[in-house]
Amino acid sequence: MKKRVIVAMSGGVDSSVAAALLREQGYEVIGVTMCFSAAGGPAFGGNNLEAAGRKPSCCGLTGIEDARRVAQILGIRHYVLNLDKDFSRQVIQNFRQEYLRGRTPNPCVRCNQFIKFGSLLKRAAAYGADLLATGHYARIVKSPTGYLLKKAFDLKKDQSYFLYRLTQAQLKRIIFPLGALTKPQVRRLAVKFGLRVAQKQDSQEICFLPNGKYGDFIQTVAPAAVKPGNFVDQNGAILGRHRGVAFYTIGQRHGIGVSAAQPLYVRQINARANRILLGARQDACKKEFIVTNGHFLKSAPKKKVEIKARIRYNQKEASAIIYPGQGKLRVIFKQAQFAITPGQSAVFYKQDTVLGGGIIQKVID
Repeated sequence: MKKRVIVAMSGGVDSSVAAALLREQGYEVIGVTMCFSAAGGPAFGGNNLEAAGRKPSCCGLTGIEDARRVAQILGIRHYVLNLDKDFSRQVIQNFRQEYLRGRTPNPCVRCNQFIKFGSLLKRAAAYGADLLATGHYARIVKSPTGYLLKKAFDLKKDQSYFLYRLTQAQLKRIIFPLGALTKPQVRRLAVKFGLRVAQKQDSQEICFLPNGKYGDFIQTVAPAAVKPGNFVDQNGAILGRHRGVAFYTIGQRHGIGVSAAQPLYVRQINARANRILLGARQDACKKEFIVTNGHFLKSAPKKKVEIKARIRYNQKEASAIIYPGQGKLRVIFKQAQFAITPGQSAVFYKQDTVLGGGIIQKVID
């Protein structure tokens, strides 16, 4: 009897090829496209974007239709699953709250944790499937002591950073068919399988923010909470006015609108005082920070350990030491890193293996 696997199909080339490969390998494949019909409200809602004339997101109507066509070509069943309530509660609300606190969240990490490998994985049983596959570029390797999450072979596309909150029970039920492939290889396979999405452009933005304007989004869903305030220097002197803390993130340079003898960067955001501290680039470089809500794929460290840490998806890992504490981790880089940002995820690696990570809570001056 064939093993049945659910494939999360966004309508993009990656998830489409993942479905095609699994079918070729002999699995009974069922495609499921997640629908977020009103995520973020009517102005920015997932599947409402195209109706409003905005650039479609990965969960838009175009994505659903592309996924359906791919399923027809492959001869597999395809369903659309509305996870709007889960998405709004677990991703959108957190996104809004964090920005209003002067922090910069990573919604993709939460979407993987609570939606793709939370809600969708739980619902796989309703389709009679024990396994869930996605088009993520990462690898799962079984070892004598459990499952390991590893970087993809294509390091330019590696998405292991977004997956650090997976558990052993989840890893046992997940397949990443693209982990050993490069993006060019995936596109060639799409052509081989006769998929019209072979040259479809990758989505570069957050799915519910196709224009990338997170400040405008926050202002739309919480207009009363976004208030102008002051830019200040380290002595408290007023340098200018800001639009509201939701429009800024640590390390930001563009869009500040303050003239100075040298470029100014966002150094610190004080949401309670509605004040943003600016400084030179070196002022935004720090070595030490506190991580909370930590999660490790195997056992958490009980004593200090040297690892590689990545503080943003698009930054390289750097050598650091973790000092475990009660309910939190103290992390100290060997060399100062630019724009360590509260709200972002710090992910820990040993060579190509993900050890775990957590949310950056506080940066130590």
